[in-house]
Amino acid sequence: MKIDMESHLESVGRAVALTERDGEPAGTITISRCYATTVEDLWDAVTNGDRVPLWFLPVNGELELGGRYQLEGNAGGVITACEPPSHFALTWEFGGDVSWVDVSISGDCASRLTLAHTALLSAHWHEYGPGAAGVGWELGLLGLGIHVEHPTEPKPDDIEFITSPEGRAFIAASSDGWAQASVAAGTEPAAAHEAATRTTAFYTGASVE
Repeated sequence: MKIDMESHLESVGRAVALTERDGEPAGTITISRCYATTVEDLWDAVTNGDRVPLWFLPVNGELELGGRYQLEGNAGGVITACEPPSHFALTWEFGGDVSWVDVSISGDCASRLTLAHTALLSAHWHEYGPGAAGVGWELGLLGLGIHVEHPTEPKPDDIEFITSPEGRAFIAASSDGWAQASVAAGTEPAAAHEAATRTTAFYTGASVE
């Protein structure tokens, strides 16, 4: 299966904002993309526990308002809002830290998914910038796009993709996109691009020169 990564990179909207959460300095990344399917199908793809593993990670728990979820080998948390088929929100608990994810689906194109992830500012944010989370979510949205377009095809192998020349190029381009969004939010350009270099190295295993 051929993946049109260039089309994905061009179709993704990226934004960064410095804000507050519970009175503490925080950063929010927002990523959005249109999908050629219905709002109802896109909602099902991102909330149905049988479909989420087909493009993201295996998930278990109570996938309902107030329920706890757990992504295999990754974050868990509580579903804090659920308004089918347009909006859900959850806590993102990983490595002892808590951040917040808010997802909305609208029909302003075929179907648009917009995801905002807010985290308290930390040494990790300053070292890797918004791309640390942004690239990860962008890889997820790429997987979602493949699933929506080819629902009967098996999910591509994550490690095989990330270690391929195409995958490395995708990650580097995504990192650069998040650096540009960071600069637009007021980050000094050199610092934004240095953070992007570290993010690319983190995802690809390359050395930072």
